[in-house]
Amino acid sequence: MWWFYRKGPSGFSGASTAEEVTAGVDGHGLVAVITGASSGIGLETARVLALRGVHVVMAVRNVSAGLAAKEAIVAKIPGARVEVLELDLSSMASVRRFASEFDSLNLPLNILINNAGVMTRNCTRSCDGLELHFATNHIGHFLLTNLLLENMKRGCRNSGVEGRIVNLASSAHILTYPEGICFSKIHDPSGLNDFIAYGQSKLANILHSNELSRILKEEGLNISANAVDPGVIRTNLFRNRSIVTVLLDTIGRIMCRSVEQGAATTCYVAMHPQVKGISGKYFANCNIASPTSQASDAELIKKLWQFSLQIVSS
Repeated sequence: MWWFYRKGPSGFSGASTAEEVTAGVDGHGLVAVITGASSGIGLETARVLALRGVHVVMAVRNVSAGLAAKEAIVAKIPGARVEVLELDLSSMASVRRFASEFDSLNLPLNILINNAGVMTRNCTRSCDGLELHFATNHIGHFLLTNLLLENMKRGCRNSGVEGRIVNLASSAHILTYPEGICFSKIHDPSGLNDFIAYGQSKLANILHSNELSRILKEEGLNISANAVDPGVIRTNLFRNRSIVTVLLDTIGRIMCRSVEQGAATTCYVAMHPQVKGISGKYFANCNIASPTSQASDAELIKKLWQFSLQIVSS
């Protein structure tokens, strides 16, 4: 496990925690939206950003769990500013409601962390008729980003503060089809392997970041878009995967990192001054890393972007 503790160019490693990578970073005056913030690394990300003075908006599917998480954060961090809004990423109607409710708060948006994700036992369809992994992990975040982007653009123009968009991907993006994404299975997931469905949704997160980064650079905007791999953490993501849970329970002490370590790369990319101006990259262990060649396939990037636009526009 020496590689886990070996520090990279950033000065951090896979063993670094979210608090360690944000030590000394002042987030006062910043506003962040974090999806899936009621548990796991999303909750730890929300806690640490609040600790650094960021005004946190927790976007959660279960509002009761979100309110309980907020109470826990505020109890430990006097003066923490935390909001809770409902968001079901598998439903485009819910995403649109969330965006409208966020606008009604009259807050600027400086940081968007697309953290939430699902890993289900079967490849079912969302309420919009899309394969559930793809709908929740990619399309929901794609639409959310589009709906909140104008706010972030306005904020960075007015304040001069860099906007940051962070997509949580995974090393599981290697588990996909030779062509990267099987577009024909998005509307008809019958026969689709659930691990591959998850893998292609995580590849989509990286492709989304890369194209969004290119567009933002082309527009000359002071907004970055990056993808991160949090590593393997035993969280609620695996609640529907009993076999995976058993494996993690068995080898977890060796292979898995803690929630505090799992949130580190997200917090590093979202807040650290070292990442200023860096966009279109893939981070792991708090350092720039290399995803598969599919993640930089220009044709696949364009195809996914147009495919996603068509879905959210229909």
